[in-house]
Amino acid sequence: MKIISKFMRILAVFCLLGSMANALEEGKEYQILQKPLDVPKNSVVKVFSYECPHCYKFDKTVTPKLFSELDGVKFIPYHLKTKGKLGETASKIFAAMIALDEANDVSLLSEKSKFKKAKFAVYNAVHDKNDDFKDGKDKVRFIKTAISAAGVSEADYDKALASPRAQEILKTWDESYDVAKVQGVPAYVVSGKYLLNAQALGSIDAMAAAVKELSAR
Repeated sequence: MKIISKFMRILAVFCLLGSMANALEEGKEYQILQKPLDVPKNSVVKVFSYECPHCYKFDKTVTPKLFSELDGVKFIPYHLKTKGKLGETASKIFAAMIALDEANDVSLLSEKSKFKKAKFAVYNAVHDKNDDFKDGKDKVRFIKTAISAAGVSEADYDKALASPRAQEILKTWDESYDVAKVQGVPAYVVSGKYLLNAQALGSIDAMAAAVKELSAR
């Protein structure tokens, strides 16, 4: 019995050391935002810009895989309107599409999402086709590119954009600049408070583990 008891004590020490080794370090794997975002605790905000090539890459690879490992964690996109000559127009498009998705109870990560379809249409045009929409002056074609991919008419887009929900989203997104100026975009924020350092974490599995740990605090 003494041998078993001693073994259990040793095992407990190793478990403790293991948990300490795996613990996240503030300033390394994450930072605490000075101005927290007003979002639910069990959520991850992704701050992004249509003009950011890394945001495009992360949306194709990291974001869907990350959330496949995060059961019950809410995905909340924040578009940064201050980056890109069409940043403000892009924000209006995305906010309107999100309002439509929410009204139809469609997940923003779903292939059926109007937000996702519009976002990737813009990504594709800007990054794959190198379309600058006449140096940002062709807003009409930019809007049409996005909403056509989402299957939304101009009239329905205008109506969605004017809705209280879309306007609320746009107002909320003004906070995205305070996050982006810390370490750029894409930026992932857990529970509105903890800004992940994706580079330091190094993998999607590590990011998922960090989200789970920080969400539990």
